[in-house]
Amino acid sequence: MTATVATSAPDYSAIKAKQNAAWASGDYARIGTTLQIVGESLAEAMDLRPASSVLDVAAGNGNATLAFARRLCTVTSTDYVDALLARGRARAEAEALDVTYRMADAEQLPFNDGAFDGVVSTFGVMFTPNQSKAASELLRVCRSGGKIGMANWTPTGFIGEVFKGLGKHIVPPAGVSSPSLWGTESWIAQTFGPQARAIAFEKKAFVFRYHSPEHFVDVFRAFYGPIHKAFLALDPVGQGALASDLIQTIARFNTATDGSMRVPSDYAEVIVTKA
Repeated sequence: MTATVATSAPDYSAIKAKQNAAWASGDYARIGTTLQIVGESLAEAMDLRPASSVLDVAAGNGNATLAFARRLCTVTSTDYVDALLARGRARAEAEALDVTYRMADAEQLPFNDGAFDGVVSTFGVMFTPNQSKAASELLRVCRSGGKIGMANWTPTGFIGEVFKGLGKHIVPPAGVSSPSLWGTESWIAQTFGPQARAIAFEKKAFVFRYHSPEHFVDVFRAFYGPIHKAFLALDPVGQGALASDLIQTIARFNTATDGSMRVPSDYAEVIVTKA
């Protein structure tokens, strides 16, 4: 007789509470603003008409929010970290852009079915622990014929490798898949395909530019929540090992030859047209 081993489902509430604390730590806005070009690229690729209703999910400090608002879309910007929404609101106000802000969990969006012409997320929704639930919510709140646009890090790109390196030092939550799944064409097709009229999947690269590899590590250690929290959780020996691994990962991708850091990081620009 073969014994059956019972496996419990992940405690998503506890995982999200820890994630919330991680993203609220440091100062992600200091990192997020450098990624603005990704939101602009996504907005151009989606090519929505002015006055389109757009929901930015897990918006962070608002890169996609600003990009779509600059193109005269009616944008609702959401995140479950209030401090990040506040930073996004300040950016919009500085440009006199009219944006609605609302606290929201990407896995349980407080909006009606088909409420938006466009639903977007840049390096945000991919970090949800219950990935299938988050994907179903994106589809639910997008109208038929509307578009879902995302920018997601790939598993084999620089940031994907950074995630893998972190997992060697800090054990990831049991039962939760890598965020980089969202950067794979097969998973996107499997997850969104049954409700899609069309899916465009294009690999692009964002270039991280820093004074040196050590400068990158210092900045991300201070401001990027997951890395900030990882360093806090390690003893001095562990911190040194993590820093060394990050430097080695940078070296594998660095195209600069003058001691600075120029690292292209692959990401997937995904546009799903809902059936």
